[in-house]
Amino acid sequence: MALVLWEAMLTLTGSNRSLQYTKYLSYTKHIQYRWEAFPAPANHVEGGLASAFMRTGILLRNPLVSTPLCLQLSNRSPLLARVQSPSQCCPPSVSQTRLHTTAASAAVSGERRKKADIDWDSLGFGLKDVAKTMYVSEWAPDKGWDQGKLVPYGPITIMPSAQVLNYGQAIFEGMKAQESAKGRVVVFRPDQNAARFKAGAARMSMPAVPEHQFVEAVKSTVAANLDYVPPIGKGSLYLRPLLLGTGPILGLGPAPSYTFTIFAAAVGAYFKGGQLTPIDLIVEERFHRAAPGGMGGTKAAGNYSPVLATQLEAKKNGFADVVYLDAKTDTFLEEVSSCNLFAVKGRTIKTPPLQGTILPGVTRRSIVELARSRGYDVREEPVSVHEAMEADEVFTTGTAVVVSSVGSITHRGQRRQYTEPGQAGRVALEMYTNLTDIQTERAEDKFNWVVPIN
Repeated sequence: MALVLWEAMLTLTGSNRSLQYTKYLSYTKHIQYRWEAFPAPANHVEGGLASAFMRTGILLRNPLVSTPLCLQLSNRSPLLARVQSPSQCCPPSVSQTRLHTTAASAAVSGERRKKADIDWDSLGFGLKDVAKTMYVSEWAPDKGWDQGKLVPYGPITIMPSAQVLNYGQAIFEGMKAQESAKGRVVVFRPDQNAARFKAGAARMSMPAVPEHQFVEAVKSTVAANLDYVPPIGKGSLYLRPLLLGTGPILGLGPAPSYTFTIFAAAVGAYFKGGQLTPIDLIVEERFHRAAPGGMGGTKAAGNYSPVLATQLEAKKNGFADVVYLDAKTDTFLEEVSSCNLFAVKGRTIKTPPLQGTILPGVTRRSIVELARSRGYDVREEPVSVHEAMEADEVFTTGTAVVVSSVGSITHRGQRRQYTEPGQAGRVALEMYTNLTDIQTERAEDKFNWVVPIN
């Protein structure tokens, strides 16, 4: 229906506008579109469908369609009505012109560009195949967040005195866009990343990016890089939203200005052995990832580099990663360097509770909900080292790793082997299969987690 409406609206720019406009009204009468005139944005993406309609236009919004549409009129029509409730058409905190992005075009057109010249069978997790377009929005105290724009992937210019370089005011997210079995590109639970991004900004004394702007920015970035989305089953387009204190400052304090940006890259499996190859972990007893009252529950950039010392040492000794203990008692497992952890015993699945020291992972939350829907007794409770060593199975979750089976855990020289070499655990495989089937629309999405881009 969206495509039919778009074609009907395009006829407005042809001859006999009065007749065509009447036809348009008959289309919209039954689905309650609202419309309003607005000026063209200063910045937009050249070459997309939206760029042909940037002079004078109408912002249209249908409660059944998530992305507003835009259309050009060569002159103002007396039939144009003003929106009775502008807040229903476009949130006041976000410029209407921001909605003129490639995402708006792609969502309506359903068009896909030719795939990038990439060897999809040899994708790793890195920047070898970084996408060509990124999103950038700036914040200033007198203006707030601007509408944002899509620009070629490249450097961000900041001063050496930028707050982020001196005092580390930075948070980030990790997300994926994938080709689905329905022949479209989708993202997974972007609203959850938007909410966590907002909470992280508050913890770091940064201006929050409005959740609707975050989601639209993600859609825009994906839509502008559709040719970098791997074929189904070959990988994903990994998205990295960043919020940076880019304004210059000398004394300790919040930055005077901020940058919100999203870049993307085509990626494959996170661990070198492959997506379903079990990983070997070692329990870390010298260092802690987080402490009560600290920053462990925030996806702050500064939380991650400190784990490199232990992670690199573990890899040197043949382990894939380390698992950290709680800082209070050195008794309970908390997290792997960048993953949440689950332990399985019979039909019971336990995962450490969110008490401020563990990142509230989107994949973690999804597995908790998915496992419960499949009849498992899922408990968010502390998992002791002893309990993990006695478990039937252990697995980790995260956006990058999805679900990764743990082949073994080593603690004080004692190695607990959970699976046969190269063989994923039964529950981990069940969770991985069911989650990825939902993410790629091979299975029904009963949770409404998947959001289509085109």
